[in-house]
Amino acid sequence: ISPVPPYSREQPIFTTRAHVFQIDPSTKKNWVPASKQAVTVSYFYDSTRNSYRIISVDGAKVIINSTITPNMTFTKTSQKFGQWADSRANTVFGLGFPSEQQLTKFAEKFQEVKEAAKLARDRSQEKIETSSNHSQESGRETPSSTRASSVNGTDDEKASHGGPAEAHLKSENDKLKIALAQSSSNVKKWETELQTLRESNARLSTALQESAASIEHWKKQFSACKEENDQLRSKIEELEEQCNEINKEKERNAQLSRRLQELETELQDKELELEELRKQGEIIPELMSECESVSEQLQAAEKKNKDLEEKVRTLRTEVEESKHRQTNLKTELKNFLDVLDGKIDELHDFRQGLSKLGVDN
Repeated sequence: ISPVPPYSREQPIFTTRAHVFQIDPSTKKNWVPASKQAVTVSYFYDSTRNSYRIISVDGAKVIINSTITPNMTFTKTSQKFGQWADSRANTVFGLGFPSEQQLTKFAEKFQEVKEAAKLARDRSQEKIETSSNHSQESGRETPSSTRASSVNGTDDEKASHGGPAEAHLKSENDKLKIALAQSSSNVKKWETELQTLRESNARLSTALQESAASIEHWKKQFSACKEENDQLRSKIEELEEQCNEINKEKERNAQLSRRLQELETELQDKELELEELRKQGEIIPELMSECESVSEQLQAAEKKNKDLEEKVRTLRTEVEESKHRQTNLKTELKNFLDVLDGKIDELHDFRQGLSKLGVDN
C-alpha cells in the first residue's frame, strides 16, 4: 500500500486536523508526539481494494498509514483525545483535537468506516464460500463421469473381445492408466481454470459494486464541484467588485501622488522662504539696535512734540488775544474814522465858508 494515496484510486471522504501521537514502543505507556503541530488527518477509500485507511502526512513524512479493520475500536480517553490500536503497524495511535466536537465527528466517522469495512469483509467471505462450493461440486462431478466412462469402455471391450490375452490386457491397462492420468491432469487444469474464472467473476462483481459506489461517490463529487463552482462564481463576482474598488483606489492614489508632489514643491518653496527668513533673522539684532535708537529718537521727538504742542497752545492763546485786540482796534479805528470823517466834513464846510468870505471881500 503506497503511503501517499493516488487520486485515481483513493479519494478522501473525511478530513480534520489534530496533533498526532504514538505509544512509546519500549514502555507501551507513554505517548510520543509524532508531529510538532496540528496536521491534516484524513479517511481515504480505496475503490479497487474496497478498503479504508487513515492517513496523515507531515511535510514529506508519513506519520499515520493505518488500514481500518472490523476488529479495530476507537476509544475516547478524554474530552479532546482519542486512540486506536493498529496490530499491523504494531502500535497505538493517539489524536489530540482542538475541541470535543471535532473528536466526536472523527469517532462517528471511524464507526461508519469500521461498519463499511465489516460489510465489505462479509461480502468477500460469502463470495469465496460460494466459489468454493461451486468448485467442489464441479470437482466431484467431473472425475466420477470420467471414471464411469472409463469403466464402461473397459466392460464393452471385455464384452467385445470375450477373454483376450494377458499381453493385450496389459497394453489396454497401460492405455487406461495413461488416459486416467491425462483425465486427472485435465480435471485439475479445468478446476484451476474454473477457480480462475470464479475469482475473475468475484473480482468483476467487486469491481461492479465498487463502480456503483464510485458512481455515487462521483455524483457526490459532482454536486460538491457544482456547489464549489457556484461559490467560485460568487467569489469571482466579489473579486471583480474588489478589482473595481482597487481601480478606484489606484485613481485615488494617483490623485494623492499628484497632490503629494504639489505639496513637496510647496514644501521646497517654504524651505526656501524659511532659509531667507533665517538669513533675515541673522540681521535682527542689528535691526533691534536700530529699533532701540529709533525708539529713543521717537521718545525725544515725542518730548519735543509735547513742547511744541505747548508752544502751539500758547501761540493759539496769543493769536486769540491778538485777534481780540485787533477787533477792538478795528472798532476804535472805525470810530476814529467816523470822527475823522465828521471833522473833514466840518473842515470842508469851514473851507467853503472861507471861500465865500473871500469872494465877498
